Amino acid sequence: MYKASFSGKSVNSTLMIHVCAIISVIIWGVSFIATKMLLINGLNAVEIYLYRFLIAYLLTLLICPKPLLCNSMRDELMFVLCGLCGGSIYFIAENIAVIHTLVSNVALITSTSPLMTTLLIGLLYKNQRPSRGMLIGSFVAIIGVGCVIFNSSFVVNIKPMGDLLALLAAFCWAIYSIILRPLSAVYSVWFVTRKTFFYGLITALPFTLMEPSMASFEILSRPVVIGNLAFLGFCASMLAYVLWSVAIKGLGSVKAGNYLYFQPIVTLICSALMINEAISTVGYIGCGLILGGLIIGEKLGRNNNRVSR
Repeated sequence: MYKASFSGKSVNSTLMIHVCAIISVIIWGVSFIATKMLLINGLNAVEIYLYRFLIAYLLTLLICPKPLLCNSMRDELMFVLCGLCGGSIYFIAENIAVIHTLVSNVALITSTSPLMTTLLIGLLYKNQRPSRGMLIGSFVAIIGVGCVIFNSSFVVNIKPMGDLLALLAAFCWAIYSIILRPLSAVYSVWFVTRKTFFYGLITALPFTLMEPSMASFEILSRPVVIGNLAFLGFCASMLAYVLWSVAIKGLGSVKAGNYLYFQPIVTLICSALMINEAISTVGYIGCGLILGGLIIGEKLGRNNNRVSR
């Protein structure tokens, strides 16, 4: 009787962890649209990031004010890297990418971060090297990324700089995911989230020199700006980051990261419905190849594991 009860709790707990990952991905898929709306209304890429992370940091500080410092200086430096890779560099690169290419392109390209995470883990840890199936899936997905970049550069005459910045963002998120796992095993999800936001704000300050001016009060007081900043600060930053920390802690960097492949689907649907953004046949092929790469990698990887056993 006790064993059955425990098993039920374990299943429910695992299910909730997967739900946390799904909710995070849906919110982040919509966040590209919110960022685009703020850019259209006159905010620059850096200040969008600063406002959303400031809102998120203040909220997490209210919920988790203590402890202020980590257990060691090494962990403190690890959180600085979290702030850089999961905060300032990632989002500023992503926000600038949205200016230069399609929202759907940015969502598609940044969704390759799970592949980068898997490959980086394989390089760092010999006992976690990717299987042949995962490598084949990665190759297929990379071809898909190429199709997406070709779509934006050739079909709609948008410079590829935006796509390359999206690739940089994907790489940063892969590093963040790898760093996050050991930290989540030691610290609470609220502490991890708060420290990431704090160092994300601090490391973003030099980027303010890139922008000549900030948005006026008239722009910031617009209902559409207030609404989108509130969504980015509360939902896409604080809530989604906490839920993602739960997912990383429970599932691991690779398994949780696989949910990010579904982010571009959310963005494609939302961008078509909300801002009438079109994508060509080549772009759809790229989307299919990216998602197909995941399926191939997962299926062949499982088959290899069964054979090895």
